[in-house]
Amino acid sequence: MHAPEDDVTLVRRWFQRLQLCVQTVDYIGSRPLFVEDMITFGTYTAFTIGRDATETEQWRHIWGQIDQFRWRLDDLRTILSADRLTAVAMAVFESTGYTEDGKPFDRPGRATVVFGRGAVGEEWVAQHTHVSLFPGTPTRSFGTKRVSPPAL
Repeated sequence: MHAPEDDVTLVRRWFQRLQLCVQTVDYIGSRPLFVEDMITFGTYTAFTIGRDATETEQWRHIWGQIDQFRWRLDDLRTILSADRLTAVAMAVFESTGYTEDGKPFDRPGRATVVFGRGAVGEEWVAQHTHVSLFPGTPTRSFGTKRVSPPAL
């Protein structure tokens, strides 16, 4: 199904906002992008239930240890429900990871995100994410960067 361009623009904007949060390690700023009871596939557990648990069990193990995170949004794929209140988007990302001795390595991957919203034209909010690295990519990065201070 071909998605209306304004819906795709809002999906793209969601990915851009998340990209900025990952780059700046802004957990608080990312919270409005996700429903509180989101469900993710976990790296360390089969499922992670809830935004707080996802932040603790996933994001805090990754965002501060990588650099140059960016989505390849020219290849963004979307599927939109007939009522335009649910969307599924797939995107590829690139980032830089670091070995234990500090050597950088390419860290590419992909994500599928399920979105919902209350009305056509509203911003999309993620209900489910599945983020994974491409096969053969080291799963752990040892970089360190500062966490952004809480938003005021």
